[in-house]
Amino acid sequence: MKIPGILRLQNLAVAIAAFAVFYVPAKAQFKPITFSEYTLPNGLHVILHRDESAPVVSTVVHYRVGARDEDPTRSGFAHFFEHLMFEGTSNIERAAMSGYVQEAGGTLNAYTSFDETVYQFTLPSNELKLALWIESQRMRSLLVDEIGVQTQRGVVKEERKNRYDNAPYGTWMESIFKNLFGTGTYSWTPIGSAQHIDSAKIDEFRSFYNQFYQPNNATLVIAGDFNMTEAREWVDQYFGGFKNAGDIKRNQMNVTQIQNEVRQTVEDPKAQLPAVFIGFTGPKKGSSDIYAMEMLTDILSNGESSRMYRRLVDQDQIAVAAQSFAFDLQYGGALIALGVAAPGKDISIVEKTIYDEINRIVREGVTDKEFEKARNIIEAKFVQGKKGTLEKAIALAQYHTYFGSASVINNEIDRYMKVTKADLQRVAQQYLNSDKRVVLTYLPKGQ
Repeated sequence: MKIPGILRLQNLAVAIAAFAVFYVPAKAQFKPITFSEYTLPNGLHVILHRDESAPVVSTVVHYRVGARDEDPTRSGFAHFFEHLMFEGTSNIERAAMSGYVQEAGGTLNAYTSFDETVYQFTLPSNELKLALWIESQRMRSLLVDEIGVQTQRGVVKEERKNRYDNAPYGTWMESIFKNLFGTGTYSWTPIGSAQHIDSAKIDEFRSFYNQFYQPNNATLVIAGDFNMTEAREWVDQYFGGFKNAGDIKRNQMNVTQIQNEVRQTVEDPKAQLPAVFIGFTGPKKGSSDIYAMEMLTDILSNGESSRMYRRLVDQDQIAVAAQSFAFDLQYGGALIALGVAAPGKDISIVEKTIYDEINRIVREGVTDKEFEKARNIIEAKFVQGKKGTLEKAIALAQYHTYFGSASVINNEIDRYMKVTKADLQRVAQQYLNSDKRVVLTYLPKGQ
């Protein structure tokens, strides 16, 4: 799973703010996305969207399996399969998959989250058949053997070292989610435990694959310049012969809530500057509150005119970075605020100032100017995120999975536009005006 780092969050904020300067209302730019959809007898849901603007095609296979579906004593399985699915199949030699795609002039990738695992291809239009063949092979003919498992054990452990164990502030996400959600769903993160992956047996991996990598647990989207009739024939040819696996057995969702403040101080030898990470529980995906929360985080920390940047970085000069962002999960959510202290500045003052800016919104709400800027940013992000074939394919799969209707791709912006200034203040009061939070303070070694 790709977790946004502090620098990547800053770059994203600057890019969105710059885009918003040239803002044109989204509805003036956004042409509704047309598509057709159907379900195969085995339960695989298929969505087809034609876009002839360029001779390329993207495919997405969205599996409804993420960290939440794992045995807590075997965390990391969903992320592990994100890697294992690139190994080989009964008809594709080990490590040949990437070569096929690159030789065809395409790209391939995947990601894992708490709720999903998503595989994606973008290829020249005349290579659609290759993507569908590979995806069908991976769906039911993956090699789950000692060679592949041992290879990917090493890859996953190295990724964990680079992104978590050996990175400054690398434990923040695991610590916040563990404390926010207790022993329930979402209390462990997609990266998983290296010890769990090391101790798991081949039969456990095969069981996980057979449980979740089934046609009736997936959505296939094809977006781009392709022939509809041919695409349907190939989908039927490659996927139609699979059996429906019946009911997918899942963990019972148990979204527990933190009941009081949890504070931890971490001596971090990788950190150059002190930092504080503050985690609150937040609204779930699709709820009316998540739209207000996203706009609120833009007001708090999106760009140099945001509240946290102006106060902590520009005015008081007590921090070199200040950010906030929301995790909108299918059955829960989280809001993270963070600050990295400037050299010689007290991290406790950084924490207090973050609360000051949050509490100002709790007491007074937001200004008309801030509200309009947040609306502009949201509309800009909405349009920007629906331009490419891959972005549209991912969005269509997610809307079908989480909202039960892919057509939400054309009207979700209306849900943002219904948010009022009063909603922003109410959401701040409901979710952020509480000591039910996790506070992680990172200090460089020796401090």
